[in-house]
Amino acid sequence: MSGSDNISPVIQRRASPLVFIFIAVFVNFMGYGMVVPLMPLFVQQQSGGAALVGALGATYAVMELFASPVIGALSDRFGRRPVLIACVTGTMLAYIMLGLAQSLAVIFLAVALDGITGGTLATAYAYVADVTTPENRARGMGMVGAAFGLGVIAGPAFGGLLSQFGLALPALIAAGVAGANILFGLLVLPESLPRDRRSAATPALQTFNWVGQVTNLLRMLPIRSLLLGMFLLNLAFAGLQNNFPLYSQVRFGWTPTENGVFFAFVGICAVLIQGVLYARIQPRFGEQALARAGLTFMAIGLAGMALAPQAWMLYPAVAVVALGTGSAIPSLTGMVSQRLPSGAQGRLMGGTQAILGLAMIGGPLIGGIVFEQIAPAAPYALGAVLALGALAVVRNR
Repeated sequence: MSGSDNISPVIQRRASPLVFIFIAVFVNFMGYGMVVPLMPLFVQQQSGGAALVGALGATYAVMELFASPVIGALSDRFGRRPVLIACVTGTMLAYIMLGLAQSLAVIFLAVALDGITGGTLATAYAYVADVTTPENRARGMGMVGAAFGLGVIAGPAFGGLLSQFGLALPALIAAGVAGANILFGLLVLPESLPRDRRSAATPALQTFNWVGQVTNLLRMLPIRSLLLGMFLLNLAFAGLQNNFPLYSQVRFGWTPTENGVFFAFVGICAVLIQGVLYARIQPRFGEQALARAGLTFMAIGLAGMALAPQAWMLYPAVAVVALGTGSAIPSLTGMVSQRLPSGAQGRLMGGTQAILGLAMIGGPLIGGIVFEQIAPAAPYALGAVLALGALAVVRNR
């Protein structure tokens, strides 16, 4: 397809490009969901412990933190199509490496590659923005969000079931699905960004400067405490996915299949709370009340996971955690956004993503260390304390 400005009507007449975007996001997060809950078991298979599992999660977050803005800039310069296909290709190669890995070094290399090429979601949103009118954009973005939610739900369930036949099988099947998606994209996906609308500059060194983004954001006094609250919230939550398979195995003897069902339940809770419940209660209660309530629920739920004497109690506890995060995260984001002028919103989003990236690095590392050095339940108890700290920071804002 030629790079003309008439792309939106063409896209609207052909379903395949948006179908590709849906499938690309779904496959990316289904594969992620299939593999990530099993990652501690890959590490355990190589005689590693919880600290190494945390380091693995931090490795992904570090690579994503540095690579995501670069991938976005590359898509502005060279177009969405090659970047999307390259991202899915990187995902496929990472899963193949993981499925065939016989050492911790290869596992870390696979996770690093997956983090570097983890820009599928942001590029998919940019693609949808390119090919939709302002009136239809929310529907297109909603489709991408639905693909994300379905992938988060389906991935752990499939991964848990397939892991009965070996840890390598979920990773290799996820790689096969990604490979089919690459072929589909090469055959049917048109470019969404015409040449005359692309950035003339290649990504500069400033693209990597997330430190500057964070520093500039923290100089804005009206939002400093809210950003600290967001950081503490995400720090508390970041270790849950990485450590949980080891925690459930040590405390309750859970198998990968039982963990897969649990993570699918978490995904369902997240989709229902963020996609259905929040939109209904936000106009009634407002962001400030929901942020405080969400952080309170989060602290209660994480404490419940740490103290649960029986395995079934983990389900209601994590549902309370999902209610807390699903209420607090969008509320705090909205509160921050409302306190800055429209001209600062781009800077805000970039800096906020960098702050959340730092939490995703620190959370797994801290969780792995306290798991090994204190107790398996310690990451969840610490998470409850951090959630209360976030509540103390934002309660009067």
